[in-house]
Amino acid sequence: MTNPASTQAARDLDAIARPTGALAMVAMDQRESLRHMFDLAGAGRPEDDVLVRFKLDVAAALGPLASGFLIDRHYGFECVRETLPARTGLILAADALEQAPGGPVEETGLDDVVLTQTDLDGVSALKLLVIWRRDVKREQRVELVRRFVAACRERGVLSVLEPVVRATPRELDDGSWDLDVAIREAARELSVLGQSLYKVQVPLAGTGDVAEQRAASEKLNAAITGPWVVLSQGVERPAFLPSVEAACRAGASGFLAGRALWSDVVGHPDVPRALRELSVPRLERLIDVVDREARPWREAS
Repeated sequence: MTNPASTQAARDLDAIARPTGALAMVAMDQRESLRHMFDLAGAGRPEDDVLVRFKLDVAAALGPLASGFLIDRHYGFECVRETLPARTGLILAADALEQAPGGPVEETGLDDVVLTQTDLDGVSALKLLVIWRRDVKREQRVELVRRFVAACRERGVLSVLEPVVRATPRELDDGSWDLDVAIREAARELSVLGQSLYKVQVPLAGTGDVAEQRAASEKLNAAITGPWVVLSQGVERPAFLPSVEAACRAGASGFLAGRALWSDVVGHPDVPRALRELSVPRLERLIDVVDREARPWREAS
């Protein structure tokens, strides 16, 4: 079914943007990976209610500051939808993940429950994670993206596409793997498929100096069609803000980040306090950067 109330939002990234046209969004759609983070933090593998409580605490602390907030349907979606400020665009993950406990996401598909059974009232956008590899499933993933974009248009919501590149065993064995070359190749292949927003890995994993980060971001910008933002996975926390700044100066419209904001709060004995003391200032500093440096999304369309 379609969502007539969201039809305008499907054409307008202002639904998840700041007044400046920059995008400062919080990701809280981690599932088994979040459970594993609790384990790594020494808190043990938590039950579902612990995950939900953490997500709601993050939404309460960071949601009012963020221009968009990403959540999954499994852990806390309905509560977040009810409590998130109206000015913060709600983004719902529409990816079905293939992921072993404690392991990375290996493949993804479309979550038919989100696409066909979920009431999207109040939802501004859907998000799809795609694991991109140079393997026999490459064309299948292109078709997956096409189906996702079409489904979002049908339901009257924005489409946020998040390709994450991975090496094949052969590329690792023969030493031919280059992360940044793959990120750009994936962008040229996938960002032309009509998504509203492209969410991409930080060039150089944030390890370059100012000049190197800027040059790599400019190469990435040239490979992407349409507005884009960076994610924080794989980037050391202190490197994320300068990486966002470099990306924005090269043409990015902002960020959609989770771990860089709250990963060290996982397992904390007082999560709300830790979020106020650690995560809120981080988000505020990032917002200052994107308001000053990001390319407004309309200029990137």
